Amino acid sequence: MKLKIDFITKSVLLVLLLACSNFVLAQRTITGTVIDSEENEPLIGATVTVLGTGTGTITDFDGKYSLEVPDDAKFLEFSYTGYSNQKIELGASNVVDISMSPGTVLDEVVVVGYGSVKKSDATGAVTSVTAEDFNQGVVASPEQLIQGRAAGVQITTASGEPGAGINIRIRGTSSVRSGNNPLFVVDGVPLSGDNTSASGNNGGLGASSARNPLNFLNPADIASIDILKDASATAIYGSRGANGVVIITTKSGAKGKSVLDYGYSLGISTISKRYDLLGRDEFLAAYASFNGQAAADGLDGGADTDWQDETFRTAITHNHNLSYGGGDDRGDFRFSLSYQDQEGIVQNSGLQRLSGRFNGTRKFWDDKLRITTQFTVSNINDDNVPITDDAGFEGDLIGNILKANPTTPVRDSDGELVQPGITEPNPVALLELSESFTNTLRALGNIGAEISLTENLSFKTVVGFDRSFSDRVDAFSRDLAAPNILGVGRLYLSDVNVSNRLWENYFTYNQDFGNISFNGVAGYSYQQFKFTSEDSQYADFRTSDLNEMIFNLSSSQIAAGTNSSRNINELQSFFTRLQFGIQSKYLFTLTLRADGSTRFGSDNRYGYFPSAAFKWRLIEESFVPELFSDLGLRLGYGITGNQEIPHNLYTSRQRFNDNAINNGGDQVDPGGLDNVAFENPGLKWESTSQLNVGLDFAFLNYRLSGSLDYYYKNTNDLLIRIDAAQPAPAPFQWDNLDADVINTGVELGLNFVVVDKSNFQWDVNGNVSYNKNEVRNFKGLINTGDIDGQGLTGAFAQRIADGQPLFAYFLREFGGYDDNGISVYPNGDFQEFVGSSPLPTWNAGLTNTFRYGNFDLSIFFSGQFGFSIYSNTANAFFTAGSLANGRNVTADIVNNGEGNLNAPDVSTRFLEKGDFVRLQNVSLGYNVKLNSDKVSSLRFFVTGQNLALFTGYSGQDPEVNVNKAINDVPSLGIDYTPYPRSRIFTLGANVSF
Repeated sequence: MKLKIDFITKSVLLVLLLACSNFVLAQRTITGTVIDSEENEPLIGATVTVLGTGTGTITDFDGKYSLEVPDDAKFLEFSYTGYSNQKIELGASNVVDISMSPGTVLDEVVVVGYGSVKKSDATGAVTSVTAEDFNQGVVASPEQLIQGRAAGVQITTASGEPGAGINIRIRGTSSVRSGNNPLFVVDGVPLSGDNTSASGNNGGLGASSARNPLNFLNPADIASIDILKDASATAIYGSRGANGVVIITTKSGAKGKSVLDYGYSLGISTISKRYDLLGRDEFLAAYASFNGQAAADGLDGGADTDWQDETFRTAITHNHNLSYGGGDDRGDFRFSLSYQDQEGIVQNSGLQRLSGRFNGTRKFWDDKLRITTQFTVSNINDDNVPITDDAGFEGDLIGNILKANPTTPVRDSDGELVQPGITEPNPVALLELSESFTNTLRALGNIGAEISLTENLSFKTVVGFDRSFSDRVDAFSRDLAAPNILGVGRLYLSDVNVSNRLWENYFTYNQDFGNISFNGVAGYSYQQFKFTSEDSQYADFRTSDLNEMIFNLSSSQIAAGTNSSRNINELQSFFTRLQFGIQSKYLFTLTLRADGSTRFGSDNRYGYFPSAAFKWRLIEESFVPELFSDLGLRLGYGITGNQEIPHNLYTSRQRFNDNAINNGGDQVDPGGLDNVAFENPGLKWESTSQLNVGLDFAFLNYRLSGSLDYYYKNTNDLLIRIDAAQPAPAPFQWDNLDADVINTGVELGLNFVVVDKSNFQWDVNGNVSYNKNEVRNFKGLINTGDIDGQGLTGAFAQRIADGQPLFAYFLREFGGYDDNGISVYPNGDFQEFVGSSPLPTWNAGLTNTFRYGNFDLSIFFSGQFGFSIYSNTANAFFTAGSLANGRNVTADIVNNGEGNLNAPDVSTRFLEKGDFVRLQNVSLGYNVKLNSDKVSSLRFFVTGQNLALFTGYSGQDPEVNVNKAINDVPSLGIDYTPYPRSRIFTLGANVSF
């Protein structure tokens, strides 16, 4: 079940030590002058370095320099803020004069749909994050690389579990169902957005969500991530661009000598915060205060057990990355192979990923035909533990760690597990008497051919595929004292298969007509999405052996296939984008996409998504002061859509009753056909219109640059599942909600080169964004935010209503306790809107990067503000009633005035501010000076992640979002026994040959 490859050998260390042992001996002096290519003026303070080393100098007031370089040095690199870097090969001469061209910032290219564009010419709101700015350390999936790095982009993992699901919100939350994540495009292939791994079924312990569908990508293979935020940038993706688009571009081989790279890192993870639970003596004393000393003596199991110590651990992560690539004038190639073995901080949990990738490009027919291909295959093994989203009062693994009696021993004198009863499972028994793992094999690739038909016209065709197979096993021994498991044993098997195909064809035309430049793209796209799943369960086992249960199904006396499905959806699209530039000053972009989807009926099979954008490059105007190095005003408007709903919702449907196993282990009669939904041909796209106004600017020869954007988003015709009042012929129907969800906001991104000297550089990158969310023109009410716990059946904490933000908290206003320890509700014993939201109003990130000689240091802070967290964990477990019933609690519950008969009602008692600032990443690196024909570079680094958290939230971490949906309507900001977050230290080295 576990894939273990431990090849950290002494030979690797020996290679690194030998590489460090060669030092520079012979040197020569290189002199020269650096000037501006346009003005022929000397460039003062330009940086000159020996490529691959920390050796360097700067030019003087006359643009002159003098530099001692090793005899075997091959290249000098010249850089100057606001100018394009130049790499010059050294020859026999000791004099190297160069002229540099302005445009380091202006020439930066950002990737947009079906092409790329210079950053200076981008008319839409696009943020590009390249590999040198990615978050470092133990990173399981691509979105973690850019967490906190882009204005207006909020990224939250569901928990700290390796491979946990993600929530990405670009410019706020717009939908009233789970399809709020953006569209991901990997090397031109749009991903389906479906879960590619099976979710878990833990019987009476609850259900767990599917894993992150992006885990199959090795972060070390990624060159850049471009985030398209406004409608003018995303409309080229039409019906799938409403929540933004994230374009992931992987690394390719570089022109020149082929390079072999190897990198290894060792990560050490520990829990970042433990709960302050009562110890043995404190627990018995507190219990006695409610029930008397005799009762406490009877409850005393004689042990002093720290259940957090028994189940949490110091976890180790090994990460190996090997790549080989190169290129010439005719093409390039890159192979990569990686292995990551990440232990979780909870015993028995972890993730292992083995992945391989190939990128290649080749030109033929006098460079008129260009063939490109990308291919990734990954095998991912997730070792799961019974941590769930919706466990009842008995609790899942984390819940029982928190509430377990600290006087109960883990084992008795015979070494047998002590299990007090099915309502109080032993946490160690939950780990030892269960087995859960998920295996996902996924392959993604494409091959494209681009032919130059004329000097200005080209045609490209791309065929792509996305194939995955996932199976999950959840097995529980009949020896486990837990609800619906003891004496029965249970096995759940889940399979998910995804097979998606892509075929795209498009023409690109580029032509200059005097002062007018033109670029046009027109094309056709077809995608097919095939999704199949099957679930089955087994019970009443004749054995307690987990392996026998899993691999010998005949040991079960009851079997039932509970559910299976096969869905095929198709998307046919026509698209065009026209770009005009007048005198390189006035830039226009027009896009239109028409999407036809089988997810909708004949009345609304096709949707049309237009956009228009304009950029005025004010820097080209004579009236702009010389203070500015760049200045541009952007204006854009467009309409995008969202079609991420289940299959075939517009027709009437029937299905057989589920064939299931009841809690006693007996099989339920399957019954007959039931109506699921009636015909609904009017179902249509969810539509989002967006206005964006942006300003790009730069000062002091690009030492200070940035962008400022304002946006207004309106989402309507929201797709939602509406449950019918029972009894009814059909339990639910999907429909378009007559309401608007408005997101308005401001984003600011800044880059500041504070110091730019030959031996010392200091760069500051920061971003901050503000977003306001509000539901308007809605006449109904929708409840969500399911709250679990004893006495909380049917409880909820959030409501969608007119005039409120999405998922606004709907709670009783808590006013303390009366003389009997019963909760006081000053406004009455009923739920109401309390003016709090789980949606952050502010998001911010700040990075300081220092370079001194061969050392570099990066310090990254992130923060979110203006939001609240509801602690279902505290609501379910940390009350006086729980303590009086013999369950452990946190220290703040003792003597807080609450009586043991107080009902744990949903109220603001469990609502807290979630604002936080996190020292998210600190990375220190050192580039070793080398004098070797075989080793071209060697770098050592140490990285710390989640080093410090500044927050008033009392829970484990405020950056949390457990799935607490009701009737498929998602929730946000609810904390319920999530997998804890960890603090990680990583040591590693990268070497190139």
